[in-house]
Amino acid sequence: MNRRKFIKVSGGLLLAGGTTGYLVSDKTAYTRKNQQINTGSGSPLKEDEYKILYLASLAPSGHNTQPWLIKYIEPCHWIVCNDQTKWLPAVDPTQRETILSIGAFVQTLEYAANTMGYSCEFTLLAQTPQNAEVMDVKLKKQAGVSPFEKEKIELRRTVRSGYQNELLKPADVNFLLNENKSALYYLPNNSKQHLWLNEQTIEANRKQTWREDAQKELAGWIRFSGKDAKQHNDGLTAASMEAEGLAGWVLRNFYDDKNVMSKKFREQGLSKVKQQVSTSAGWIIITSKDSSVENLLETGRSMQRLFLKVRERGIAIHPMTQILEEQPFNKQVNAELGITDPVQFILRTGYVKNYPQPVSLRRPAEMFLKT
Repeated sequence: MNRRKFIKVSGGLLLAGGTTGYLVSDKTAYTRKNQQINTGSGSPLKEDEYKILYLASLAPSGHNTQPWLIKYIEPCHWIVCNDQTKWLPAVDPTQRETILSIGAFVQTLEYAANTMGYSCEFTLLAQTPQNAEVMDVKLKKQAGVSPFEKEKIELRRTVRSGYQNELLKPADVNFLLNENKSALYYLPNNSKQHLWLNEQTIEANRKQTWREDAQKELAGWIRFSGKDAKQHNDGLTAASMEAEGLAGWVLRNFYDDKNVMSKKFREQGLSKVKQQVSTSAGWIIITSKDSSVENLLETGRSMQRLFLKVRERGIAIHPMTQILEEQPFNKQVNAELGITDPVQFILRTGYVKNYPQPVSLRRPAEMFLKT
């Protein structure tokens, strides 16, 4: 649906509903700023523990599923667990992305603990991506812990639009990738690898969009109404998908799971992907040594360390992983990019003039705490 037709249809819906219908409609997007954060009342968590877990929960995950649980052992001693109810079997059948997301959560948890003067001692428990218990963590309050700026955690955001085509400055590339240049790569938009990634990202999205199980899975994680968003505190909202203004209002009030399965919705999504890949400074690739749980967790941690550095340089990141989720693209990626180690993240990147505030929802700690 083009913009003119969309506005016409939207206006017709508004007129049909009348003023009264508009007044009782879902007029304002329910975003993170609407969520109330308590300090753990009614749970065994101390105030510091609750704050640390809330900050840790701001880690990114596919479809914003937040696939982590915390098993409470005793004060400042927990086990980070893998929440099977948050898996994405259609696009992540081996739970590779789940473990990467839990790795990002573990890194954020450590930084969050550091902000409050705690060090973390981690012990790996999982041997496979399907194991329920992933990582044992003990927090210790002590002097000399290097603090981390919690604002970097709070302000991290996936940005999907508004990218500039300007290449990343060499100083910025070095700043972002100097931690591990053997596992992080910048492919600028004047490279042949960039062109291949652009084209194949579109094709992989096309295949996934028309795969019924994958589209149905996506539909199940979209929280169209403010009521659903407030109930679940996870998933994709109109705001996090950057559907704003009239477009966001229509999505919140007139769309549901059935619309996601329609031809029109799928075609609109593919059109958006084409627009997105047409503008960027290039791609950032993150690899792992192998696909063991230990190295997937470390790669997720590495991705989050990168993600928490970009905003201060006015650089945005948009994970677009469909190439890694669909055949034959996932079998071709290493050869086409000239990279030996397994590719775990494909991140569209670029400068943005106006960095938006974070809007994606997060579950309060009591929703992912096991006692």
